[in-house]
Amino acid sequence: MGCTFDRDLALVHACKSGNAAAFEELVKRYDTKLFRIAQHITHNREDAQDAVQEAFLKVFRKLTQFQENSKFSTWLTRITVNESLMKLRKQRHNKEFSIDNNFESEDRSPTSELTDWARNPEELYRGFELRNILRSELQELQPGLRVVFVLRDIEGLSTEETAEVLESTPVAVKARLWRARLKLRERLSKYFGISVTAN
Repeated sequence: MGCTFDRDLALVHACKSGNAAAFEELVKRYDTKLFRIAQHITHNREDAQDAVQEAFLKVFRKLTQFQENSKFSTWLTRITVNESLMKLRKQRHNKEFSIDNNFESEDRSPTSELTDWARNPEELYRGFELRNILRSELQELQPGLRVVFVLRDIEGLSTEETAEVLESTPVAVKARLWRARLKLRERLSKYFGISVTAN
């Protein structure tokens, strides 16, 4: 992780000095991951491609504003998530929503635990036969829950990293992730005939 962080910073410094090849390398390092995130959020290949392209363009234009007090990958992911949500808003005919809605009210840990499932959503996602099912059900989640689930359980970011990307708190991220997992388990239970409840 430290090696990646150092390498990113070296490339960022080179970009700031006018090295175009360094920026191309940054694009190659992150374009696949960012496209995957954008597609999970927008559920549309063309919108995801546009979101990633616009994110990289914005990063290129604002690179001098990157203060280096956080990881470059975190900053880049945050911009990609925001661009993806903008595409999602357009898909929904400019319907207003925000991933920050109710974050304040969720700034506490859930008091109940989920009933244990032999295979829960974050594990099911790795099973080839169920990826399409979960991908479809994922789109039914509210954007704020979807983004947290994608970053934490699909992309493997830590709670702290996810909070930094979303400019939220770890406790709020945990609460959103708990809700996302519960809702997905409820929706996925129809495929298995399993009752899913919180204790």
